[in-house]
Amino acid sequence: MAGGGGEAEARPSRPRWLGTTVGVLEGAQDYVAAVVGVVLLVLAAVLIVSGIYTFVHDMLTSNVTNAASALLDRLLLVLIVAEIVHTVVLSLRTHQLVAQPFIVVGLVAVIRKILLDLSTEASVNNTQLALLIAMVVAFVAGLIAVSRFEKTEQ
Repeated sequence: MAGGGGEAEARPSRPRWLGTTVGVLEGAQDYVAAVVGVVLLVLAAVLIVSGIYTFVHDMLTSNVTNAASALLDRLLLVLIVAEIVHTVVLSLRTHQLVAQPFIVVGLVAVIRKILLDLSTEASVNNTQLALLIAMVVAFVAGLIAVSRFEKTEQ
């Protein structure tokens, strides 16, 4: 009977090993994500130490502007890595992929590129700069849209 009240529809039965395999794969995925998170944290620490060392060395051998520009580049890269670690942690907690950290990573990466282009190049390509600014606007619009969408779901 179609649409019968208490009768269960016939479903093909899944083998028991399939459920076990899915559980093993989910556990392995968690371990891999945790290892990636730890490796990213180590990378961030190395980038910070390297950035500080390079900053001090460049201040002593060249001008402060170049040293500050290089340090800013490293620190923004560390911020990107930290946001990726944050995304990995959220993924481990909720087993869902959240869009907002990826948008923040993209936004920081574009801002990093704008700052580096403006601080290191004598002449900036106006077309490239306009495209980068448009990307910032798109990322900010995406953040606003995702924030509003998440609020309406709650």
